[in-house]
Amino acid sequence: MSNLQTATVDAPLAEESAVSIPREAGKGNFIQWMAVSILIYLLVCAVGMIGSGFKLATGDQAKEMFEFATNPFAGLVVGTIATALIQSSSTVTSIIVGLVAGGLPVSVAVPMVMGANIGTSITNTIVSLGHVREKKEFARAFSAATVHDFFNLLSVVIFLPLEMAFGLLERIGSFLAGLFVVGDTSMGGLNFVKAATAPVVKTAKGMVEGLSSGLGGTLLIIGGIVLIFLTIHYVGKLLKQLMVGRAKEIMHAAIGRGPISGIMSGTFVTVLVQSSSTTTSLMVPLAGSGAFGLKQIYPFTLGANIGTCITALLAATAVDGNAAAALQIAFIHLTYNVLGVLVIYGIPFLRFLPVRLAEWLGDTASENKFVALAYVLGVFFIIPGVCLGVSSIL
Repeated sequence: MSNLQTATVDAPLAEESAVSIPREAGKGNFIQWMAVSILIYLLVCAVGMIGSGFKLATGDQAKEMFEFATNPFAGLVVGTIATALIQSSSTVTSIIVGLVAGGLPVSVAVPMVMGANIGTSITNTIVSLGHVREKKEFARAFSAATVHDFFNLLSVVIFLPLEMAFGLLERIGSFLAGLFVVGDTSMGGLNFVKAATAPVVKTAKGMVEGLSSGLGGTLLIIGGIVLIFLTIHYVGKLLKQLMVGRAKEIMHAAIGRGPISGIMSGTFVTVLVQSSSTTTSLMVPLAGSGAFGLKQIYPFTLGANIGTCITALLAATAVDGNAAAALQIAFIHLTYNVLGVLVIYGIPFLRFLPVRLAEWLGDTASENKFVALAYVLGVFFIIPGVCLGVSSIL
């Protein structure tokens, strides 16, 4: 009888406990999403600070300041090295948007965006090195990581000459930005994001008001860059906690349904986690274990390239300066990645060229581990550094 009474008393307590756990989890998720919203708000404020600081520091000398970078190869190398060091194309493209808003010529920024695409693929390449002890596993993982590299390198080979000869991306970006800009006010005169961030940006400008324009502008730029680093770092951590488990489920469900589903899912997941590095790095262990083949994973990687453009587009809505140019470079980033997928995946003889190159490199690196090390150092640091040195002399 006593056991029955105990069970009767404990039952409501168990039910109450079962109800309270989801409530606590829901409350925790709500707080995390609020934190993500605040961090994104600070991100767009940081971009506004960079634009204002750049404009204040350079004044009318902005064009002269970037004469050294009129060589597209120099811009490409700067974007590659900066992103490889920071390991976040979202951070670098957000900084580029802020600089363009402050006066950096769009023609100089376009190759930097291309370079950022190359540099971001170092993260999943490093992740693949975790499989180095098992020969076959490492070959699969390294191939899955470097297929992203070869796709981005092939995109540069195709589109950089077209940009240099015809200004293709700059023209398309200008057209798309024109659809959202009326006069000097973005989003058709309804730029509520800029209005919302104005108090923070103006406060930051007020803090350097007593300093010289050069020093004050420089401090604003540095402050904006530091704030971008911090916000993207913590947004990434929070979104990984909130979304990565779900992202894996989406990826598993999508990969077997064909290339279109893979591309769309890769885009969607990357928009959710705001990091193509995270998305592509998720695939490396799956490839290494043999759960999925490289041709299955490849479309998901292409979608990640498109999804990562969301950060630059978001950043462009908050600029305090040349809104048209900021939106233009953000749309150039999107256009470049979409066209890359359409052209490379759409043309049959180009479609699987990155896959074949990645498989060859994976097999070679699994036979000689120094090849993997030489590849990472050479592609992301040594070759770009040498090119930058040569271009500065010429």
